[in-house]
Amino acid sequence: MTGQANSSTHPLLPPTSEDDRLDWLRLLRSRRVGVSTFYRLMADHGTARAALAALPEVAAAAGVEGYKICPEGVVLAEWKSARMARARLICRGEAGYPTALADLADAPPMLWAVGDPALLMRPMVALVGARNASSLGTRMARALAQGLGEAGFVIVSGLARGIDTAAHMASLGTGTIAVLGGGVDVLYPSENAKLAEDMVHAGGLRLSEQPMGLQPQARHFPARNRIISGLAQATVVVEAAAKSGSLITARCALDQGREVLAVPGHPFDARAGGCNMLIRDGARLVRSAEDVIEALPPVDAPAPQPVLDLPEPAARPAKPLPDTARLHRAILERLGPSPMAEDQLIRDMDAPAHHLGPALTDLELAGQITRQPGGLLARTV
Repeated sequence: MTGQANSSTHPLLPPTSEDDRLDWLRLLRSRRVGVSTFYRLMADHGTARAALAALPEVAAAAGVEGYKICPEGVVLAEWKSARMARARLICRGEAGYPTALADLADAPPMLWAVGDPALLMRPMVALVGARNASSLGTRMARALAQGLGEAGFVIVSGLARGIDTAAHMASLGTGTIAVLGGGVDVLYPSENAKLAEDMVHAGGLRLSEQPMGLQPQARHFPARNRIISGLAQATVVVEAAAKSGSLITARCALDQGREVLAVPGHPFDARAGGCNMLIRDGARLVRSAEDVIEALPPVDAPAPQPVLDLPEPAARPAKPLPDTARLHRAILERLGPSPMAEDQLIRDMDAPAHHLGPALTDLELAGQITRQPGGLLARTV
């Protein structure tokens, strides 16, 4: 352990049996025991079992009457759920626990993992960004993930819509890790459930410090973000508003002494506001995967990976769009102040041209988009 949590006569020793693991889990799942309290109790008492025995007295001394530790049945049920989900528990101090994460004072004591934990031993780069990503943003995320994967880096992200999705999909064949805000068996958002399963089948990994079966809530994501940045040598922000979760991840990376890089965007595009602020404040500007690679120590060449016959996002069958208003919103989300080709928009939207043509005309007449020479479109600001 590092930081204040380490100053003790009892260094943190990893569990050596299944009973020890259940004790660790029971201690961390007990009421009012967070990461810091877990480490303090372990430092004071040496083992999770001793800490559990002392916990009611510790709580009483803090003014909490009638305190009860987490029932054994609760952790046994979680253990059973983990087995059903093919999840394994990785504890801090074990050989399989990621070294970069172990360096942090607030590192998760335990992580549930589904997939290939060997990825945690490889160099990692985090790619994060907006959920309502533009077409240019998702294309950039795919290009960065592909380039970094080919250079030997595992891509870490949060399985959210937009930039996260693009980064995971582009790195399925080279190594990708999703850190979840809820239980490792809760595939959120539901639209990415297939992607989450594809990741595991392709040799990727899902991670979470939360209990099995826990539905994610807004308060869980800032804590999740520290794990994303803590795993990686660098965090790259592709698109982010001035106030967004991606900037929380960037701040975590800075606090952890990691590299922070950002892709610049048009000043009038709100989705670029956070990235431009990061660059203004000293983050390295990213134009391609090579810019990220130059900022990091060299890595050994990755072992040859099997070529996965996975379709590109634009190659999927066209999906029916339920109404005109939704189609208009989808087009405006894809467009920004920077012009893009109409045929590129059609490919990125994954919809027939005869569906988009009338909608583009409606938006142009409404003054929400402008056409420019060369078949270019831009969102009006």
